[in-house]
Amino acid sequence: MTTDPDPIAIESRFATVNGVRLHYLTAGAGEPVLLLHGYAQTSHMWRPLIAELARTRLVIAPDLRGFGASDKPAGGYDKKSLAQDVHALIASLGLGKLAVAGHDIGLMVAYAYAAQYPAEVSRIALMDAFLPGVGDWTHVWLLRDLWHFHFYGTTPLALVEGRERIYFEHFWNDFAADPTHSVSEADRQLYAAAYAQPGGMAAGFEVFRAFERDASDFAGFAATRLTMPMLVLSGEKASGEFLIAQGRLVADDVEAVIIQGSGHWLMDEARDQVVPKLTAFLTR
Repeated sequence: MTTDPDPIAIESRFATVNGVRLHYLTAGAGEPVLLLHGYAQTSHMWRPLIAELARTRLVIAPDLRGFGASDKPAGGYDKKSLAQDVHALIASLGLGKLAVAGHDIGLMVAYAYAAQYPAEVSRIALMDAFLPGVGDWTHVWLLRDLWHFHFYGTTPLALVEGRERIYFEHFWNDFAADPTHSVSEADRQLYAAAYAQPGGMAAGFEVFRAFERDASDFAGFAATRLTMPMLVLSGEKASGEFLIAQGRLVADDVEAVIIQGSGHWLMDEARDQVVPKLTAFLTR
C-alpha cells in the first residue's frame, strides 16, 4: 500500500524592510521563487501553487505593502516602490537570483522588480492584467470598468466602509468568465475581511491612484528590454492577446499561453491548467 507524501508545510512569517512590516508565506528549499499577488486577493491566492513549487524550490509569497497582514502606510504604492520593498525582503532573507511570477497588480510589481534588478531575475511570469505605460495601454479590456481606477479618496472610502464584500463582488464576478466558477466563497470571505482591516481599502485604492506614475516609470523601464525568459498567461475572456503583445514589447524571449475559457482569475478559474504551466516554467 502506498501513501501520499506528507503535505507541504507553508509557514507564515514577518520581516521589517524599508520601514514596513511585511507578512509573507514561505515553504520548501532550494532555488528561490517569488510570487506576487494582485488586487482583491493576498498571498493566500498562491497556496495551491506553493504546494507544488515547494517540492523542489524555496517559495516566498509576500503580502505587498498595504495588503493582507502587511503594514498599511499612507504612501509608497507605485509599483517601482512596491518592487523595492520586495527586493529588500529578499535581500533580508539572504537570497539572490530568483524566478518571479505576478498576477494582476502583482505582475506590474514583478515587471518593476525585473526591470530594476535584471541580473537577479532568472525568469519571469506575468499573469492577466496589463503594464501601465507600455504600448497602447489605455485600450485594455478593463477599459469598460475604468471607474475603479479613479475610485479613491474620502467619498469612495466612506461608500465602501462596511460594504467591502459588495465592492469586491464586482471584480470577482464581472472579471470572471463565469461568476459561479470564480473565487471560492471561503476565499471571498477571507479577502473581504483582510481588506476591511484599518487602512486596507485606502491602500488598495492608492495602488490605482499610482497608475499615472507607474506609466511614466514603465515607459522608462521599457527602453531596456528584458533578456530573461518570460511566460505570459492571459485569460481568453480577460486580457487575451493584449498582455502578450505588451510582453513582447518589453522582453526578447516570450512564451505566451492564452488560457481558454478563463477570465481574469486564472488561479481560481483554471487552476488545473495554470499550476502545471507555472510549475514547469518556474522550475525549468
